[in-house]
Amino acid sequence: MADIQSHVGVYSKALNLRAQRHEMLASNIANADTPHYKARDFNFSQAMENALGGRNVGGSLAMNVTRQGHLAGAGGVSFANVQFRKEVQSSVDGNTVDMDVERAQIAENALHYQMLTQLISDKFSGLRRAMSSAQG
Repeated sequence: MADIQSHVGVYSKALNLRAQRHEMLASNIANADTPHYKARDFNFSQAMENALGGRNVGGSLAMNVTRQGHLAGAGGVSFANVQFRKEVQSSVDGNTVDMDVERAQIAENALHYQMLTQLISDKFSGLRRAMSSAQG
């Protein structure tokens, strides 16, 4: 059981990081026309190493409680070191989003996400087959 949990845990961390990266890339695309917006991204491989090693890079942010009745929200943990993307082509308004780069990155990230979901599906299919053959 621990072996299954370790495999699924790795896939789960990878899926979470892929989803975070997808949100970041989508945010870049959404702000393509925002003056002085700086495109952001992170190195997935480095973030995955941090996640597997349990190294929190971004720090957790606690919510500010201004009244006694407020709930103290738990801050999120980030394993990704978010950085501004290097400017490919200068823009008059200071925006560093390059739509070609963003589209390519979001397509690649979506492909990796799909491969991860297929790996998880295959893993559970194999487990189901193993359990059904053991019962019969």
